[in-house]
Amino acid sequence: MTTYYLAVDIGASSGRHILGWMEDGRMRLEEIYRFSNGMVKKDGELCWETDRLFAEILAGMKKCKELGKIPVSMGVDTWGVDFVLLDKEGKMLGNAVGYRDRRNIGMDEKVYEKISPEELYARTGIQKAVFNTIYQLMAVKEQHPEYMEAADCLLFMPDYFHYLLTGKKVNEYTEATTGQLVSPVTKDWDEELIGRLGYNRKMFQKLVTPGTNLGGLTEAVKKEVGFDLNVVVPATHDTGSAVLAVPANDDDFIYISSGTWSLMGIERMEADCSEESRRRNLTNEGGYGYRFRYLKNIMGLWMIQSVRHEFEDRYSFAEICQMAEENRDFPSRVDANDERFLAPESMTEEVKQACADSGQPVPQTLGEIATVIYASLAQCYAQTAGELEEMAGRTFGRIHIVGGGSNAEYLNRLTAKATGKEIHAGPSEATAIGNLTAQMLKAGEFSRVEEARDVIHESFDIQVYR
Repeated sequence: MTTYYLAVDIGASSGRHILGWMEDGRMRLEEIYRFSNGMVKKDGELCWETDRLFAEILAGMKKCKELGKIPVSMGVDTWGVDFVLLDKEGKMLGNAVGYRDRRNIGMDEKVYEKISPEELYARTGIQKAVFNTIYQLMAVKEQHPEYMEAADCLLFMPDYFHYLLTGKKVNEYTEATTGQLVSPVTKDWDEELIGRLGYNRKMFQKLVTPGTNLGGLTEAVKKEVGFDLNVVVPATHDTGSAVLAVPANDDDFIYISSGTWSLMGIERMEADCSEESRRRNLTNEGGYGYRFRYLKNIMGLWMIQSVRHEFEDRYSFAEICQMAEENRDFPSRVDANDERFLAPESMTEEVKQACADSGQPVPQTLGEIATVIYASLAQCYAQTAGELEEMAGRTFGRIHIVGGGSNAEYLNRLTAKATGKEIHAGPSEATAIGNLTAQMLKAGEFSRVEEARDVIHESFDIQVYR
């Protein structure tokens, strides 16, 4: 009898339910349900539709029942930093505001009134990003102090869905580290920092690690979906799960978890919280087994996704890549990490304006815009690879690209050329695979991470570019 595991992987634009199981020594996958996601405007704020998303989670679970493939466990992963606040009755305080909302503007300066950027990095090892939880909470404190005072519980997005499934309130470690409030030394909340910022201490929950079993479903959920299972916490930050699925066991590689964002880094067992690391805007996010994901957060395919939407999604990504290749001689480049590309009114116009501002030729066609974006990303990858090597004091022979962006053949070839390194692309479903891997490790399907990564390497196609 086949033992199934269920990964619910929710990204910024879509979510999916993927069943995983072992067969003839290999991991097999089946996507059984998919749904859309995105921020919506509510009360003047950009918000996540948490009620609808949870309804979609339940709908996908019902699909398991329909197929007669009932999993023994499940786990939810999402993006980082965003959270909800609950009162003592478990009701949400305010909206589930998303990281692209403008409420965060200026909140970094409010935080720096209490702690300097240098000390903050030395304490947390997390790179500065205006949407980090630490700044979002300052926005709550400044704009809705009544929410901060009444909050009994802070749950990150995957924590919230696990709570709705099980009734258990916990904060998962890898997700929590993205918020810039966790110590890389104690692997726990930085109590003194939280106190200095004036945040409500009682709302922070116990930190649990990937592989923690939260138990079965609530009676209400069990009744609705028609079965019970264990909810096993994966690395709930999607990049944490994706990095767990990198199909390599040596230390001669840099990874890129490529999707809406590009997370480029290496694995380390100790954090680097030095001033030089801060100056380079590198970060030390928590990973499976208390590994650190020492990486840089790069704007990623969000830029090309946004441009595609502005052209009413008339072209596939493959067609856009082809247009970019046909215009490969267009010379202009932009800084893919510039905050101007975080949430512009029009990505197309912002790319044009950035080229104009720097005195370069302004792209006019979709092909020219696409080649500027792809070539700029490859250039950014090369620069980041150099920084990682300088900080690590060594060189790396190859780059593993995992996630949906690993399918971007044109970008992979540009990256190989820009970095001078061998590119190993795949698996594209890395986040779901990593989610399933945490569950399978808990269940004893694998004895250790190294065994799981060997199986992943044998189970999925890996394309090599030189």
